[in-house]
Amino acid sequence: MGKCTIKVCSNPQLLIPNAVTEPLRKEPEIEPLTRFEILGYMAITAVILLVVSKIWIHFRSLALVPVDVTPKAFFMGLGVGLIITVASSIIYRLWPKYRQSADQYLAMVLKPLEWPDLIWLGLLPGLSEELLFRGVFLSDFGLSLPAIIGSSVFFGVLHYSGKEQWPYVVWASVVGFFLGYSVFVTGNLFVPIVAHVLTNFVSGLIWKSGR
Repeated sequence: MGKCTIKVCSNPQLLIPNAVTEPLRKEPEIEPLTRFEILGYMAITAVILLVVSKIWIHFRSLALVPVDVTPKAFFMGLGVGLIITVASSIIYRLWPKYRQSADQYLAMVLKPLEWPDLIWLGLLPGLSEELLFRGVFLSDFGLSLPAIIGSSVFFGVLHYSGKEQWPYVVWASVVGFFLGYSVFVTGNLFVPIVAHVLTNFVSGLIWKSGR
């Protein structure tokens, strides 16, 4: 029998001496989602969050954080959304781990979508997530910094899609804090709704334009 030397054993393809082995087979790649699957998942998630919000409001007898649709609140929401978008762009350039996780997450969500679909990308999460994480959560636990931090953490966890995505979860939690703090300052849920819709829409535009 042939001897298995250290040099040979360090190569997994040469563990059997005097034999020609086949190259290691790669694991099959995960099939990417289609456009309609992405849109369907967004719609289902939005419906689930809305149902959870309604049940929460019913059983806790809550009064939702006011939604005061005014030009002032609209422009404040635009301002918050612009700040978040610029900050995200800076973090994207300065933090390689976040850049990698953001690219993976956005590629999974945005690559299958057509340009008009970005409207739904803004509206569906912007309305449903703000209703639950800012409108209901902060109504129940109070407009306080601990409650804002708690809602932000849950908001970040919602964006978890794998163990490599923790930087994206961290940044989503920070964004959630900005959105929650805008309610704390204004007392108006319309402000973070506008900011959230704008941030999602503009981020989608920038990502797809760059590719």
